[in-house]
Order: sequence, then C-alpha cells, then structure tokens
Amino acid sequence: MAVKRRHFLKTDAARQVLAALSSYDTERILTGTLEVIETPRYSLIALNGTPVAMYVDGKPFFTVRGALELKPRKHLVTVDMGAVKFIRNGADVMSPGIVAADESIEPGDPVIVVEERHKKPLGVGTALMNGTEMTRSTKGKAIKMVHHVGDAIWDLAL
Repeated sequence: MAVKRRHFLKTDAARQVLAALSSYDTERILTGTLEVIETPRYSLIALNGTPVAMYVDGKPFFTVRGALELKPRKHLVTVDMGAVKFIRNGADVMSPGIVAADESIEPGDPVIVVEERHKKPLGVGTALMNGTEMTRSTKGKAIKMVHHVGDAIWDLAL
C-alpha cells in the first residue's frame, strides 16, 4: 500500500482521537505520538509507527492491530469458528455466523469482529443491522467488512 502523505496530529486533534477510541471501553490506554498516514484508500492513525486506528465514515475506529493492542470491550461481534476462514479472506459477515453481538450496536456503527474461541479480532466493519438483530437473524448480511487480518492495512510496514 502506497503512502501519499504523513503528518503528526496536533494536540487537540490527538485528544479527540483518544477520546473517541477510549469511548469503546478499552483495557489499555494509547500513549505516544499519533500520526496520520494518508493512503489512496484510507486515512490511518499510527501510534509510534503502528496503525492502531483508521477513519471509518469520518470517525476514528480501531484497526485490527489497534484492537489487538488496546482490547476494546464495546462494539464487538463474535462469530463462530466456521466463519473465520471467510472473514480472513475479506468476506462480509453473514447473520448465521454470529453467536453474540453488543446490543448497543446500531446500523452504520463501526464494529470489531472477533472469533469465539479466543476473542481475537479478525476484522473491522460497518454494521448493517443492530446488535440484537445480528444474533436473532438467520439470513442476510450483518456487517460490511472494511479491514481484516491479512489485508493491505494489516501488512502495512512503516
């Protein structure tokens, strides 16, 4: 993935990003220098060179590496082990594969998709239905994936 431009966040902008990410009830707190990395497709936020967040619909949200490091507790959707291989290949998440979802999720919200056994993040996407519907529905697409393990953002080395 080509990097078009890089710049450090000013203090006020960094505070806004930190506040937005901490609203997802993270186990760990971001500390360090935040930098915006512009690519042709995404705007990423790097902490000490590691992309920990990205802008999803204009709002900062975790990358998979950011979710692994900061361990958010909100906006999580858990999928069964049968869905893992499809999500790793970039497929959207279908309702039958979802075993649990945060009930506060609304359509359009960014979500983190985790696997059921170890609760490790597999990808980040946008909810197409609310959290309750995700677990009750037996058909249809529930999450439009934006980023997943093994894609260009995951492989980005700075």
